[in-house]
Amino acid sequence: MANLPLTEAVYYILLSLMEPMHGYGIMQNVETLSGGRVRLAAGTLYGAINTLLERGWITALPGVKDSRKKEYVITEPGKAAVTQELLRLKELLDNGTKIMEG
Repeated sequence: MANLPLTEAVYYILLSLMEPMHGYGIMQNVETLSGGRVRLAAGTLYGAINTLLERGWITALPGVKDSRKKEYVITEPGKAAVTQELLRLKELLDNGTKIMEG
């Protein structure tokens, strides 16, 4: 897997899906995790969900017959993407700290 940076929205969506969650729950959780800085519109969220499904980073759980809410959960490749992002961010922080401290 290429070590491509994740957008902040995708990063928070993946973190949110460490436990099964439906779309509205994801939107609320992303806002909470980001301290209110990241607020996802429905179109943005579902566009990201479709991309993450295509990449195999999340999966849709089998729905309850009488429920319209689809739940999603992160997959192992999705967890690997988050881990790679954390390593990338740590590298940025470490290098920035070294330079700033001289």
